[in-house]
Amino acid sequence: MVTPRSMRILSAGWVLLALYCLQPAAIAQSVSSKPSPKKTAVSPGAFAFDPLDSWKAAVLAGDRSALQSFYTTSPAARSKTPQGETLDPAEEPAFWSSLRPQGLDRLNIQVLEAKTLQPGVLALTLRMEAGLRMGGEEKSVIIGAAQVWVQKLGEWKIVVTQRSDPGAKQARRLPEPARPNTQLYPPPEEAPAEIAEALAAAKKDHKRVLMVFGGNWCYDCHVLDATFHSKEFAPIVNANYHVIHINIGNSDANLDLADKYQVNLKKGVPSLAILDPDGTLVVSQKNGEFESTLKIGPEDVLEFLKKWKPQHGG
Repeated sequence: MVTPRSMRILSAGWVLLALYCLQPAAIAQSVSSKPSPKKTAVSPGAFAFDPLDSWKAAVLAGDRSALQSFYTTSPAARSKTPQGETLDPAEEPAFWSSLRPQGLDRLNIQVLEAKTLQPGVLALTLRMEAGLRMGGEEKSVIIGAAQVWVQKLGEWKIVVTQRSDPGAKQARRLPEPARPNTQLYPPPEEAPAEIAEALAAAKKDHKRVLMVFGGNWCYDCHVLDATFHSKEFAPIVNANYHVIHINIGNSDANLDLADKYQVNLKKGVPSLAILDPDGTLVVSQKNGEFESTLKIGPEDVLEFLKKWKPQHGG
């Protein structure tokens, strides 16, 4: 079962696993000097990666042999699943090829975050929706996953993976992004400048600054952003707020800002705080009010935005 908490643990902690497992010297020797594939991030929010598309095709085909070719054998690809960790490079090909016999007829892969850990090493945080059709009926399951790809001799191979068990897709009442913006949260070190710029703009147009603490790995953060940009919510957001996203990294960045603005990150993200143009804290979420977009609906977001908007002319 994929729970919001288990997805967050997977998303926030797996990069540390990847960095621990990768040996810099070995990677340096294996990385090709050839340029990366033509298909790369070309604009904010746009991300594509040919090897991932090919991997997806192998999953849809249930081709175990083809899937095995994507994983390194020297060093052996390391996999972390809810059942434990393994250095068996056949572990992931066996799992993903087993979906086809279970009725897999659809696989939607959303890239939530893409990080270049070092030249020739790409880390992806993924949310996958698989359609399994059995007996004329299709059920949708969600699988959270992370992959570290390494470029070796001009080819990209998977060297570290982490995966959740499939869980039934749960309905949300908030808009979901068709294609998450992998650059929604800028690098953590940019937060102070982002805040200063937003406050300067707020002084000119008398709006308030709405800070959203979270990370690109957080699907609920993407859902909340899609909500803010939806037809129903964009007018009230644009008329009253300058929205900025404060990147908390792997729950280890901008903790000082969270403390300063009284945002309790232990309760989860996204977590919001609102500032007046002079930088005074108006309100902050301390109890994880928006951390699960499965639990809140449009009325909750609308109430928050209306309650804390500036009183123009007051």
